[in-house]
Amino acid sequence: MFIGGGWRETAARLPVEDPATGQVLCGVSDASPDDGLDALAAAANAQAGWAATPPRERSDLLMRAYRLLLEETDRLALIMTLEMGKPLSEARGEISYAAEFFRWFAEEAVRLDGGYMPAPGGGSRFLVTRQPVGPSLLITPWNFPLAMGTRKIGPALAAGCTCVVKPAEQTPLSMLALADVLVRAGLPAGVVNVVTTSDPAALMTPLILDARSRKLSFTGSTAVGKILLEQCARTVMRTSMELGGNAPFVVFEDADLDEAVEGLLAAKMRNIGQTCTAANRILVQRNVIDDFARRLTERMAALPMGRGTEPDAVVGPLIDTEAVTKVTDLVADAKQRGATVLLGGDVADRPGNFYPATVLTGVPDEAAMCHTEIFGPVAALTAFDTEAEAVERANDTPYGLIGYVYTENLRRGLRVSEALETGLVGLNQGVISNPAAPFGGVKESGLGREGGFTGIDEFLETKYIGVKV
Repeated sequence: MFIGGGWRETAARLPVEDPATGQVLCGVSDASPDDGLDALAAAANAQAGWAATPPRERSDLLMRAYRLLLEETDRLALIMTLEMGKPLSEARGEISYAAEFFRWFAEEAVRLDGGYMPAPGGGSRFLVTRQPVGPSLLITPWNFPLAMGTRKIGPALAAGCTCVVKPAEQTPLSMLALADVLVRAGLPAGVVNVVTTSDPAALMTPLILDARSRKLSFTGSTAVGKILLEQCARTVMRTSMELGGNAPFVVFEDADLDEAVEGLLAAKMRNIGQTCTAANRILVQRNVIDDFARRLTERMAALPMGRGTEPDAVVGPLIDTEAVTKVTDLVADAKQRGATVLLGGDVADRPGNFYPATVLTGVPDEAAMCHTEIFGPVAALTAFDTEAEAVERANDTPYGLIGYVYTENLRRGLRVSEALETGLVGLNQGVISNPAAPFGGVKESGLGREGGFTGIDEFLETKYIGVKV
């Protein structure tokens, strides 16, 4: 653990496994609730000093961390691949993506603005300023163990907030490595604290209920997010929630099918399908679905499966055995309900948490995989007839993170993009996440936005000062 500017070990150890082999890589400290409270105390004690640090100094620290991340891409990518499983090429891409959040918010740190205006009735002036919300609790997921950390830590530090970071128990090594990078970039003691634990609820609940905590940013499942929101309500804590998705991927008959297949591969197979932005329900207009399915199956059949450290591996292991079981059950349910398997469909016969690239067609709306995130390399295709039907089915979910639309008709593309009940839309594009753009969902997919010009607002309070003249 990293608390108050120093490294701390516990007698209790949390094992970190390689999902490609099931073997234990190493152990890290397994924090207790008392360790968590120590981390919060360190963040609270450092808050006033960090808030008073000139924005340019906060910016410079983030820029130094940005450069260090890029310099150490290969080392950090290997750590990530070993603990999470994604291919090294994707891990290197995540390091670059993660570093960009530090660069973006380094630039935003010196652009915090306010306002000044005369009162409409005269006699006073309105002075508006923004101040850091205070000590922040940041909970990050296992699927992007570094980028989801920088996406939260970057704006927190830029705004002048200290923080306690709780990484996912499956992937603590990347966050501990990030803490080391921040230290070498000049991080003051107590400004960022990292606690690793096998019991997140026991560790985090006291911190959430502690009045010193003023902000919670969480990326994870909707079910857990709802629990955290209930807890945050007790102290009326500021929250940002990036929760689950159920992304529709809509392909119209006038789409460039080769381009749509490539976009689907990017949206479906990134991170072995284990992303909240993964294409989940693939809706293809009926008169082109057979052609689209054939092209997609050919491309997915050519994707090599293997450990992420193997040079050609594209389909790595899923995060754990529970993930394999979930995907297996979802595919079995779809087959039982009439779906046709064009590729894959059975657990890989090899050690580790592998599931092969799979294509299903004729997946009925009542199949379980149409109502929950698959979180695996399974493409589930179903046909639609009209634009109105596509929009209705795409929106028939309590989730609203992202949707994808492929069409060569500009009017249709804008029409459908605006009709989708999602916070994000990829129009003829399979990956749209960018540190310079606002990321977040609607409905049960979350609250608030990360990245872009609005990302830093989540860590700032607006204060109005009335000045008599």
